[in-house]
Amino acid sequence: MKQTEAFIKHPLATEKSVRLMEAENKLVFIVERKSTKQDIKEEAERLFKIKVEKINTVITPQGKKKAYLKLSPETPALDVATELGLI
Repeated sequence: MKQTEAFIKHPLATEKSVRLMEAENKLVFIVERKSTKQDIKEEAERLFKIKVEKINTVITPQGKKKAYLKLSPETPALDVATELGLI
């Protein structure tokens, strides 16, 4: 991974993403389309000081790539979202 390259563009704060934060301890981000799951995991752990257990990605009909990050139980997604100013 190149240090000058940012794979995570911005977090999503939709109704669905807030529900995922509360129920499943997940955060949702829009990421670079060319980024891999490993790139996203490394950057998220480095930037937000979190532990990521699993990542699912999807390409939206608009051509954007969405990443769903499942966080470890000791890292509540709501706390991270509050630090990011989403809630």
